[in-house]
Amino acid sequence: MSTPQTPIHSGFTAASTADEVIAGIDLTGKTAIVTGGYSGIGTETARVLRAAGARVIVPARDLAKARKNLEHIDVEIAAMDLADPDSIDAFAAAFLAEDAPLHILVNSAGIMACPLTRDVRGYELQFATNHLGHYQLTARLWPALKRAGGARVVSVSSRGHRFAAVDFDDPNFQHREYDRWLAYGQSKTANALFAVALDARGRRHGVRAFALHPGGIMTDLTRHMTQDDLRTLGVIDAEGGLVAEVARTFKSVPQGASTSVWTATHPRLEDIGGVYCEDNDISPILVEADNTVGRLSNEVGVRPWAIDPAAAERLWALSELQTGVAFPT
Repeated sequence: MSTPQTPIHSGFTAASTADEVIAGIDLTGKTAIVTGGYSGIGTETARVLRAAGARVIVPARDLAKARKNLEHIDVEIAAMDLADPDSIDAFAAAFLAEDAPLHILVNSAGIMACPLTRDVRGYELQFATNHLGHYQLTARLWPALKRAGGARVVSVSSRGHRFAAVDFDDPNFQHREYDRWLAYGQSKTANALFAVALDARGRRHGVRAFALHPGGIMTDLTRHMTQDDLRTLGVIDAEGGLVAEVARTFKSVPQGASTSVWTATHPRLEDIGGVYCEDNDISPILVEADNTVGRLSNEVGVRPWAIDPAAAERLWALSELQTGVAFPT
C-alpha cells in the first residue's frame, strides 16, 4: 500500500469543532471553493474558512436556497449544477478568467440513497453527482490549483464506502438491479479513490488531496430517507425516537465539518496526501468490518478497496472516459 494510511494523533478528537481545529490559522489572501456550501456541514465549512480570512465561493444549483442559507455569511455565490457538465464548465471558466490561484477546493456536495435517477448523459445520479461532477470540476480548476503554489483538494466521502467498491463493469446500473445503498457506497468509495489518484498527480505541483468521513450527522442529506429507512439503519426505534447508542455517536454540524476544515488547512498535513481521514485524524485501515448494506457499525477505519492505488487509477481512466475530460498536464 503506497498511501501513508496511519493515524498521526493530531491532538483533536471526534468531538472537536471546525472552529477548534482552525484556531490560530490565518487564511487571509487565500481563496476557497466549497461545493455544497449552502447546506449542512458545507455551510459550516464555508463559514469557518471565511472567518479565518479566506475568500470563499459557494457554487449552488439552487441559488435562492443558497442566498437564504448564507445571508449572514460573507461568501460569494455562483450558479453550478454538478449533474450538468455544461454548468460545471461555465462555473470553472468564470473563475479561471480571473487568473487567480485556488488554494482550497472542498468537494462537499452530495446526494444519498435516492431512487434510480440518471443525469443528462444517462449516468446513475449518485455516481454522477458525488464523483463525476467533482472530478470534472477539479479538472477544470486544475490550472488555478497549480497556480496556488500549495493547494488542497478535500473530498467528503463517507463510512458508507463500506457498502460497495466501485463496480467497474457496471457503475451505472445498466445491467444489474439498482440498489440505492450500493450506488451510494460506490460513489463514496469513488470519492476516496479520487483523492489517492489526484494526490499522486498533484504532489509534484504542491497540490495535495484528501478524502474523509465527517461522522454521523442528521442533515438535509437524509431527505430521500423514510421513517422505515431510518429504522432499518438502526437510527430510530419503533416509536420514532433516536436510538440511544446512535445518539451518543452522532455529531453536531460544527463537529461534522471539523475534519473537512482540518484536512483543508492544518499544517500537520503539509507533507501528507492521498489519505482517508475521520475524527480529525488519518484513519486506520479496517481489514474486517460489518459491511451490511444499509447498516453500518461505528468502527473507525477505511476499507482497503477505497485506498487501493490500482483501483484509483482504474477509476481515473473511467472518469476520463465518462466525462470526456482529461486533466491538463
